[in-house]
Amino acid sequence: MASSSGHDDHALARVPQSARFHWFSVATQRFGQLSTLASFLIGATLGFGMTFWNAVLAITLGAVILEVMTVFTGIAGQREGLSTSLLARWTGFGAAGASLIGLAIGISAVGWFGIQNAVSADGLVNLVGVLPSWGWALVVGLAITAIVVHGVGSMAWAAYVTVPAFLLMAGWSITVELSRHDLGALTSAQPAGPSLSLLQGTTIVAGGFIVGAVITPDMSRFNRSGKDVVKQTVVGITVGEYVIGLIGVLLALALRTNDVIAIVTSTSGFLGTLIIVAATIKVNDWNLYAASLGVVTFVDQAFGRRLHRGAVTVVVGVLGSLLGAAGVLDNFTDFLDLLGVLFPPIAGIMVAEYFVARTWRAGLDQTRDSGELPAASPMWVPAGLITWAVAAVVGKYVDWGLPSVNSIAVAFVLYLAAARLGLVRGVGTAPTRRAVPGTATGTPGVPAA
Repeated sequence: MASSSGHDDHALARVPQSARFHWFSVATQRFGQLSTLASFLIGATLGFGMTFWNAVLAITLGAVILEVMTVFTGIAGQREGLSTSLLARWTGFGAAGASLIGLAIGISAVGWFGIQNAVSADGLVNLVGVLPSWGWALVVGLAITAIVVHGVGSMAWAAYVTVPAFLLMAGWSITVELSRHDLGALTSAQPAGPSLSLLQGTTIVAGGFIVGAVITPDMSRFNRSGKDVVKQTVVGITVGEYVIGLIGVLLALALRTNDVIAIVTSTSGFLGTLIIVAATIKVNDWNLYAASLGVVTFVDQAFGRRLHRGAVTVVVGVLGSLLGAAGVLDNFTDFLDLLGVLFPPIAGIMVAEYFVARTWRAGLDQTRDSGELPAASPMWVPAGLITWAVAAVVGKYVDWGLPSVNSIAVAFVLYLAAARLGLVRGVGTAPTRRAVPGTATGTPGVPAA
């Protein structure tokens, strides 16, 4: 995947077929995003506030929401070879609106990066000591930054090592702990913490990976076919959410705590250290990668400057490491709730435009085989932005139903209604700027020479 562009990874261009991965390689990275401490933390949160079977139902509903969103957004990204924030230019938002999405994705991904750093840092303080929590947050964050600078190629190799290592080590630790308890009793036990409703539990599950679902094109643009997208989604989300999430639920019910670090690392200090490092690397590299792509897209449109993705990764990685050191984990649940209603409308609008309304689809279809981008995109799509705002408000404040589903459905239906009424139209035109051949991005869609 590395090229003479210096690991820019086609940040502002289509990914050519020659640079695509086998589906298993991408699936390993997708599964790595879900089989980490974040999934244990979500499962432990559910097990601390819900009975086992209510938690199963919450995970099921949340997983269905994620799989549907991920498959559709992923196939769009795979077909076009474009990242989420770049694809959004022709799927309901326009160039300026897409830059706002890039900024929102960048901010959110940096937040997740900081959360994961904080989780790993707290665990390493307890297991290793030597450095304070903020020190470990910086060390782990900068190590991940070094991996992501080199692009998807190095991230794939990191997944091959860290995903099996995490599953083996965490599996052994968890088996030891659960062997001390009666599983039948755990499935009927009452939670130890404040009660969570089914709606709250489902929102936590969906919110825990909602950004990952929305930014699936960042990953699926490296897939070779739509079938590959479906396979990696089913394997990654179904196995990740159920296996890792439900284990977290059982552990919380067994140990009567939602402290996931204490749960997973309770059997061995050395083993626990390796578990934390492996888990953090695999989920946080994609957080940082998505943030770098979002920032590159935002700056390209907002300021007319093409930044190199690798350089942006360094800056964003340092920022995220500092956020982890500052302790952003304190607002973990509130952060998940916010993501659960803010990001689903983006996917709803993109899917409605790309697969149904198809207002700007012709331009993408005509340029796909050549590997270039359409010559221009709308500057603004007011209908898309208004729909996004309305759907997010509905998801946040309407109590009936599931917030994530509400916001997706409202965004999808409102956008299609606006399209039927002829209200989906661009305001202004944004020419697609082409880089000088041989620079970091080269001609859009064509690897640098």
